[in-house]
Amino acid sequence: MEQFRLPKIAMPKLELPSAVQEVLAEAEQKLAHRPKLLKLFKNCFPNTLETTTKLQDDGTTFVITGDIPAMWLRDSVEQVMHYVPLAKDDADLQRIISGLIKQHMKLIQIDPYANAFNEMDNDWHWNADDVTDASPWVWERKFELDSICFSMRLAYAYWKETGLADIFDSEFKKAMRTAVDLWKREKRHFEQSPYRFERNNGIPTDSLMNDGLGMPINYTGMVWSGFRPSDDACDFHYNIPDNMFLVVTLRQMREIAEFVFRDLSFEQEMAKLEREVNHGIQLYGIYRHPQFGPIYAYETDGFGNYCLMDDAGTPGLISISYLGYVSEDDPIYQNTRRFALSKENPFYYEGKVAKGIGSPHTPPDYIWHMALSMQGLTAQTAEEKLEMIALLEATDADTGYMHEGFHADDPNQFTRKWFAWSNSLFSQLVYKAMKAGLLDD
Repeated sequence: MEQFRLPKIAMPKLELPSAVQEVLAEAEQKLAHRPKLLKLFKNCFPNTLETTTKLQDDGTTFVITGDIPAMWLRDSVEQVMHYVPLAKDDADLQRIISGLIKQHMKLIQIDPYANAFNEMDNDWHWNADDVTDASPWVWERKFELDSICFSMRLAYAYWKETGLADIFDSEFKKAMRTAVDLWKREKRHFEQSPYRFERNNGIPTDSLMNDGLGMPINYTGMVWSGFRPSDDACDFHYNIPDNMFLVVTLRQMREIAEFVFRDLSFEQEMAKLEREVNHGIQLYGIYRHPQFGPIYAYETDGFGNYCLMDDAGTPGLISISYLGYVSEDDPIYQNTRRFALSKENPFYYEGKVAKGIGSPHTPPDYIWHMALSMQGLTAQTAEEKLEMIALLEATDADTGYMHEGFHADDPNQFTRKWFAWSNSLFSQLVYKAMKAGLLDD
């Protein structure tokens, strides 16, 4: 990313909502015996609000990813998810989160294929020469199936936590309709989709093969995705974690359709789509591994080819219990988790200082802080959770913040010193551990 000259936008520092201030005060008490962890938590927990969030005059909220002046649908949701449990009695947090949901619904209708957007229609683009149909609102138009799923995840979680349904207006329902039409169309990508994406920058993972259409696929009932949550092109275009996330999302959207909009026809339409996607996952997405037994593949093409790996980004195979597709004790998930945390996963690294999952998006031997946080969030034992917190605490390179990737032998070699999603996921892990009393001693 350093080779690009990125434009700057000013993000005014928000006054922290009272509920956030109360969490920080609680941490002062409960983490006083661990001064470095306390410092990290006090830096990371409010980081999204202090550095990446802007309240708009129209009642919406814009949240940049950090060192890039654009809002990713996926990132912006996970940047604020750790605030959702605090929002029930905090009007300021309600304004911030509901405004972000409204912003997402507007942008989904502008371009459901885009993964990242500008604050306004200023025609800024990650790469102005991309071969795709991008509007002035779109920063990047890599179709990633998980993007809209995250938008719906935030709305559902906010509704369930606060009981407030005012976000479910006519624009929200239009965005739901746009999303369902998109997913149904991309089940038959080659027959029905207008989407193409090529980037002629010499980086293979930034562009789709086959003149921007992607590699051939067989019909499975799952939904096609051009790119992974890492923004890298899929090898095989049925990304299994993304489709699992879609199943969860459709269940949540069905509940909204039935109990908020009272639209049983729409609910039944989504139920049919959910059944078809889930059937495809179970029929095509499981690989019989000679060492670990049945595991979920990362990607497949429906022709019997599989990509066996896990990536540090969410959704990944480790994060499917976090997203709610399976429980943490599901046997195939446990097999998959053991695979992902082994050297059979080509992006699992072990070094002198750390071991964990990285990504083809960063250099070899770079472990992601988000992967360590997710490993902790999905761990079944207190021991593993505490091990991950200690590892995160030890690998910040004394910056006081989390990063993207760091070298397994030397945490002082890292990518992205300002990456708010990573700070938020770390904060979520530490906060949950603190509330559970795991950090008392």
